[in-house]
Amino acid sequence: MTARTSGTRLGRRRFLGLSAAGGAGLWLAMALPGRARAAGKDGPALEPNAWLRVDTQGVVTIFLAKAEMGQGVFTSMPMLVAEDLEADWKAIRVVQADAHPKFGAMITGGSSSVRRSWRPLRQAGATARAMLVAAAAKRWKVAPAACRAERGEVIHDATGRRLGYGALAAAAARLPVPKDPPLKAPKDFTIIGQRVARLDTPDKTTGKAGFGIDVRVKDLRHAVVARPPVWGGKVRSFDPAPALAVPGVEKVVQVPSGVAVVARTTWAAMKGREALVVEFDAGANGVVDQAEIQRRLAEAPVEVKPARSEGDLAAGLDKAARRLTATYELPLLAHATMEPMNATAHVRKGRGGTEVEIWAPTQGPSWAIPPLAKALGIPESRVTFHVTLLGGGFGRRAMPDFILEAAEVSKAAGVPVQVTWTREDDMRHDYYRPPGRNELEAGLDGSGRLTAWRHLVRSPSASKSIFGKTAPFGGDRPDVVEGAADIPYLAGALRVEAALPDIGVPLGFWRSVYSSQNAFPEECFMDELAAAAGQDPLAFRLAHLPPDHRLRRTLSLAAEKAGWGTPPPAGRARGIACHTSFGSHVAEVAEVSVEKGKVRVHRVVCAVDCGTVVNPDTVEAQVEGAVVYGLSAALRGEITLKDGAVVQGNFDDYEPLRMDEMPAVEVHLVPSGEAPGGIGEPGLPPIAPAVVNALAVLTGRRVRSLPIRLT
Repeated sequence: MTARTSGTRLGRRRFLGLSAAGGAGLWLAMALPGRARAAGKDGPALEPNAWLRVDTQGVVTIFLAKAEMGQGVFTSMPMLVAEDLEADWKAIRVVQADAHPKFGAMITGGSSSVRRSWRPLRQAGATARAMLVAAAAKRWKVAPAACRAERGEVIHDATGRRLGYGALAAAAARLPVPKDPPLKAPKDFTIIGQRVARLDTPDKTTGKAGFGIDVRVKDLRHAVVARPPVWGGKVRSFDPAPALAVPGVEKVVQVPSGVAVVARTTWAAMKGREALVVEFDAGANGVVDQAEIQRRLAEAPVEVKPARSEGDLAAGLDKAARRLTATYELPLLAHATMEPMNATAHVRKGRGGTEVEIWAPTQGPSWAIPPLAKALGIPESRVTFHVTLLGGGFGRRAMPDFILEAAEVSKAAGVPVQVTWTREDDMRHDYYRPPGRNELEAGLDGSGRLTAWRHLVRSPSASKSIFGKTAPFGGDRPDVVEGAADIPYLAGALRVEAALPDIGVPLGFWRSVYSSQNAFPEECFMDELAAAAGQDPLAFRLAHLPPDHRLRRTLSLAAEKAGWGTPPPAGRARGIACHTSFGSHVAEVAEVSVEKGKVRVHRVVCAVDCGTVVNPDTVEAQVEGAVVYGLSAALRGEITLKDGAVVQGNFDDYEPLRMDEMPAVEVHLVPSGEAPGGIGEPGLPPIAPAVVNALAVLTGRRVRSLPIRLT
């Protein structure tokens, strides 16, 4: 398997050769915040996060240290470099980088790729541009200020002379690297903000694109694993003979995750697993079912320290003319990525001892390499890691379990192995979105103003499940209050608290993480309060938002475009909701009906303030995707347990939204000069409450649990 470019295949050996070939062109590396400069024998050296190369043919190669999983970073991040480089976009080539310490932490998640790279990637482009201009000025014996760059050329306006970047690359590489060259002013942008066609689309359309499941290496064998159905369960015994009798099956080996059947084809491995005789011990979690999960949620002790506390809550409630309480519930959810989990591993003896080579569709090679090295008993430097395209991630592919499993199977079998998960494997061995029980209480004065707000989030901590602590990324708030502790509405007194039960289920990050859960009760309760106050839901929200909050613009724009305040089509109602997450602000209006006892969403109008928009096409596509993903969860998504094991197994009982059910989605972008916010996740949190709020108008009944059930 080779690294993938737009129109070019670049192997690891060739990549390393290019890295050392400074004389062949201009190489630039830049450090992201937090990266240190390392002293080399020839002077200061940067430990880079991403690489930029301009070769003598004028081709600009950008090495991507983030994973492309459909969110568009294969295009948007190069746009940042190209803008300040003043590159000819047609000369841009992108290569997915192998994992390496020089790239820093290679993690793709939290809608962070563009917003955290916004300035560093532009600085890389500006630095290269300054060096190319300096090289041209030196050749022409003029001042650099008398020259300018444009579309891959340096131009001397006084004489009309011009040189392409390719002709200047070698000379520019010998010049000192300037410090902090100026970035282009937004008014001068020619690429950022434009609708640029995605660079990965042609290969994905023709089938040339290489996903993890497409990897093929010499002497590859295929494997599937029989895993205990209950989290924490163990293999009690197994008989390999029936599996070995299946044509094509070569080995049956036990690994920490279960029993692997290794064969010449994936089909043979699957048939071998069907024939395998294996018994499992369920362990302590075999008693967990839906009733037990609900009991643990309801009875978990409240954390002593509130996540947020302002004012005197008791006094605010006591002076209220009206008090409301409500409890909202959310289920476990699976990620259900289109490409199921898979990874290819080759554990072998090398010159310096055992080494492993990995090919995997992962969001987090930096999270996979340490446990991988530890499990194999080798230094991290003995791990070679190739990142492929991802057939969806949504947070699931940040987890290293499927990669570690492939390495363990390869080690046990003594051959390179691709471990492929079936859809049922994927559904029943996920790191699930946690369930939630949200208890809310608020007070209103005689004029309909909030005097108090209390939100108790009862949910197990995904961060504790993964990292062993509830606030792994700094701060002192548990992860479960994300999207709740930062509620933007003004109240006389406010308290947000958490209760963190252990439910015996592996938990992980799911698209928009806890904002996907906490926006639902928060925004539905706001509608309940608006109704109690006798106010329009939009007006009620605007009355409680600070004057300078960016949600005000998104709410007003979504309402305007949706025709808020005008009669909807017959048999329909509108609901509104908004939320801030990952640095962006989104409001959505859902137009809903009930047809033959089923909820039908006809239209969703979205207003998005994500700061400076890099590629409008990408933003719109991500919001549309978030809407369909969120609607699938709101209308039908639910993972249930029986005797500790997941009941659902495929799309027949964990059904996504069908094409003929998809609403018309309109995305309207709020003009902004702010730095970019995230966009992969913020479009999801408002959709469930917008639909539920519309249903309350339509039916007169409140839905307080998901998935939505009308009976």
